[in-house]
Amino acid sequence: MSGAIFRIVALAADHDRRPFDSGCVALDHYFQRQVTQDIRRRVTACFVALTQGQRIAGYYTLASASLCLSELPAETAKKLPRYPSIPAVRLGRLAVHRTFHGQGLGGALLADALKRAARAEIAAFALVVEAKDEQAAAFYNHHGFIALSDSPRTLFLPLSKA
Repeated sequence: MSGAIFRIVALAADHDRRPFDSGCVALDHYFQRQVTQDIRRRVTACFVALTQGQRIAGYYTLASASLCLSELPAETAKKLPRYPSIPAVRLGRLAVHRTFHGQGLGGALLADALKRAARAEIAAFALVVEAKDEQAAAFYNHHGFIALSDSPRTLFLPLSKA
């Protein structure tokens, strides 16, 4: 990374996002205007690479996700439990400030994301459950869980209410 030293930390309120310019309008707009709302709503976690002067050099987001078992390659799927979907972590966005393009920071951010995902340091909007029967669904309803409209036995509880 051409001698530059970065510290990768969770995005905080005192980090100045305004001057961030990756060269991609959509990534910059999201980072400058939307990411903190998504963090408050618990739908993503954002991590930033800071220079020694506390300037944001890059960022990425992680969120919980799932993969349909049927969509995975057969050799991978056969090693997994036979659930319809498999928990995953989504790397939603990754961007590097133009000043630091070509210096290996993107790879360093990706490596950090992989490390955090392996340690399960991710955000989650809700706790989701598949009720095995109506009695179980009633139990979860009693505790504030909400049924999905198209699947009454799939219930969720926003973690903000937990």
